[in-house]
Amino acid sequence: MQARPLTALAVLFALLIGISSIAGCGGTEDPKPNPGKDKPNDSSQKDAEPTKDDDHDHDEVALGKFDINGITVEAAQGHGAVEAGKEGHLVIKLPYNDKGATVVRVWIGTEDRTHSRVGKGEYDDSHDDYVVHANAPDPLPAGAKWWVEIQKPDGSKSLGSIPFLRDIPKTN
Repeated sequence: MQARPLTALAVLFALLIGISSIAGCGGTEDPKPNPGKDKPNDSSQKDAEPTKDDDHDHDEVALGKFDINGITVEAAQGHGAVEAGKEGHLVIKLPYNDKGATVVRVWIGTEDRTHSRVGKGEYDDSHDDYVVHANAPDPLPAGAKWWVEIQKPDGSKSLGSIPFLRDIPKTN
């Protein structure tokens, strides 16, 4: 009779080790497709990880030039209108080229980032700009804007906002 409790304990112990090793294998990073070999076969995976080939295929509309705390940037908005709970797409072109050494962060909402998810820009060397996807909070706060943080390689940061496409006055 003593063999049974020990066997059950051994099985439980082995099960716990197995579960912890499975949980540890995944790490914290999502697996990235291997360019040229692993191609996503469904649209949700493709949308989650845009490739350099499709970064600028989103019917972008130029928003204009904006001052981000002393840095004049050009911006374009893609994916249509910014909507609560939906992903927005912003392209930022800096007035200088440092081959992607600058970090560009963008969020939709208010300056304090409340309920916002920050998107980190991916440098696209073929266009010399940064492509950023960010999710809008739901509900979208009153007065929400695109917020852009530019961190230069020396660590200095500049912060400013850009109005949504719908909030830019049309000029004829």
